[in-house]
Amino acid sequence: MNAQDSLNRLKAGNARFVEDKLDGKLQDSSRRSDLTGGQSPYAIILSCADSRVVPELAFDTGLGELFVFRVAGNVANTSTIASIEYAVAHLGTKLIVVMGHESCGAVTAALAGGDAGHNLNHLLAHVIPAREASEDKSVNAVVKKNAEMTAQELRTRSKIINDAATDGGLSIVPAYYNLDSGKVDFL
Repeated sequence: MNAQDSLNRLKAGNARFVEDKLDGKLQDSSRRSDLTGGQSPYAIILSCADSRVVPELAFDTGLGELFVFRVAGNVANTSTIASIEYAVAHLGTKLIVVMGHESCGAVTAALAGGDAGHNLNHLLAHVIPAREASEDKSVNAVVKKNAEMTAQELRTRSKIINDAATDGGLSIVPAYYNLDSGKVDFL
């Protein structure tokens, strides 16, 4: 499946989610059995760890369809980048979506500043560039800027991802999840 087909499939699934008309397919024992020999997810999703944002549900997908990474602030750290590289290089996935969301707590913490302790400070350091680059300092504007900058960063920090985006048909798309409606806006 090419990147545009994958994106169209995500959009259709999100429309079903928003309209409360979920297919709920590919989630049974037959599907589990089908996947014992391997996987070929059609999209990679780098999303926030927020419990209200569940990509598999938001895109109405089943087992084996998405390769999902969830980390606060949907940041691209070394581990998530390496895992994304695996999906691109070994599974042939052609679409990466970096999805921020409304009222993100990690972005709120980055905007507040201050010392949040060693580990959280390390995570928030990935969000600070978006805070600095955003003209609008509201949480949701910085969330969108963070998704955009993280999408760009995947290319600059990974030769595998950059090569696939340059020559291999890979697309990297930033997105924004609206908590109240469940709608995903592709930026």
